[in-house]
Amino acid sequence: MKYKALIPSAGLGIRLGVKTKNTNKALVSIANKPVISYIIEKFPLNIEIVIAIGHKGNLIKQYIKLAYPDRKITFVDINPYQGPGSGLGYTILQCKNHLQCPFVFCTNDTIVSNDIPIPQTNWMGYSDVKDNSKYRSITFHNKVITGIFDKESKSDSFAYIGLSGIRDYEYFWDSMEKGVNNGSISMGETFGLKKLFDSDHKITAENFDWFDTGTPNGISKSNGFFLGPDSPNILPKPSEDIWFVNNKVIKYSEDKDFIKNRVIRAQELNEPNFLPKIIDHTENMYSYEMISGKVFSKCVNTPLFEKLLSFLVRFWGDLNEPPNHDPIYFNDLCKKFYKEKTYERVQKYFDRFQKSDEKSIINGVEIPKIYEMLDSLDWEHLCDGKPHKFHGDLHFENILVTDNGGFLLLDWRQDFGGNISPYGDIYYDLAKLLHGIIVSHDIINKENYSIVEDLDVIEFDFLRSHNSVKCEKTLNDFVVSQGLNEKKVKILTALVFINCAPLHHQPYSNLLFYLGKYELYNQAFHRANEPKYS
Repeated sequence: MKYKALIPSAGLGIRLGVKTKNTNKALVSIANKPVISYIIEKFPLNIEIVIAIGHKGNLIKQYIKLAYPDRKITFVDINPYQGPGSGLGYTILQCKNHLQCPFVFCTNDTIVSNDIPIPQTNWMGYSDVKDNSKYRSITFHNKVITGIFDKESKSDSFAYIGLSGIRDYEYFWDSMEKGVNNGSISMGETFGLKKLFDSDHKITAENFDWFDTGTPNGISKSNGFFLGPDSPNILPKPSEDIWFVNNKVIKYSEDKDFIKNRVIRAQELNEPNFLPKIIDHTENMYSYEMISGKVFSKCVNTPLFEKLLSFLVRFWGDLNEPPNHDPIYFNDLCKKFYKEKTYERVQKYFDRFQKSDEKSIINGVEIPKIYEMLDSLDWEHLCDGKPHKFHGDLHFENILVTDNGGFLLLDWRQDFGGNISPYGDIYYDLAKLLHGIIVSHDIINKENYSIVEDLDVIEFDFLRSHNSVKCEKTLNDFVVSQGLNEKKVKILTALVFINCAPLHHQPYSNLLFYLGKYELYNQAFHRANEPKYS
């Protein structure tokens, strides 16, 4: 049977708040995969899918180009998609010319685990939820719908989930057109479905296991269901994402220069096969083939870490023989990357979380204001870097252990202080590696940490595995064996924690900031003290 599918995705997604500020609701991640992929992959490859786009619609186009180049996807640009004249019904009607056949309608925040029936009959999808007053609902007998209702609390009805099959498309479209001034614009597809019902067109009820991703709570529940034990631990960022879809990895950033520079650096860093090869890219995204393996955090042990360090030495090059460089220029890059960025990030942290610079008692240690410590740091020493080929974001979630026992470096940094050459400070790679050993993504995702603030008194703690402690010692021994400055690595690691603080969610952001402040004091100003975390 010939049929199509319609996914309206033009709206702002205001129920999700900041999650849709920089992207379309259809691209919100569920278990490291956009919602729209769960919908698209429910349909056979030969089915044409019509996607209505408006808010951040270009991002959906870019994503589909990379994720599903062999699919037949038709985009319909909706204008207006907000304000007077807009509405779900208006969006649907703009797609009418592309849907002159039976079709399946699915909102862009509906995920189901069941197969989706073809529209051989008119049908509406439902699910049994505790409170159906938030949704339009249906009643039925022997699977035949006996009533369609607006949002109200009705004990014998079931929530309609925004998924339906429309066989009698001609009557549906005629009803939607005639109802423009009587509710079809605001009600959307349910207006046309109710007209089908009122005119004795039989509509059946189809039961689904439903995941509503249109609310923050629904997203949390959906992630809990779809995330598997081997899923990578990717901490959310408001303007970036990594998706695993259709045997590809797709990296997204709101910043177009970020993507462009990532692509350039990948070409220069990759020889011989240190990174996955980029196969396609757009303004805001790039993609590479998914390689079978596990991220290092899932299989970490000391012998494997020692093997990783040998691999990294091949990537970095001889650490005792830096490549030819202009020392003054490189020193200026380090100042920009370390000093200027740190001051900017501290202010960003204060602004984002409405905090001010105060003296603190952290885990029982009196610690000065952060700006006092930064002003007193020996920046000339810290910025006397060693240029080498560098990755820029080395932590265990960005290192893949392939099935053949090799390694690949993922999610590399796009520049060093604005310079997009392959080179950066080797000390930064070592500091990033150490910071990820100390605080793992897995510990954060499982919330195996605590931080309590009582005015200027802060107590924090977090779980550390025996393997991570052993890897930290192995890394410290490696740094010394290479003739590098162990103290410098630890001070830069403290700055990494501080720099990361404004980029993440609370209370993790506070943990990063106070851990960084604590470590900076202990490593650079009060060296007799040892860090006090588990």
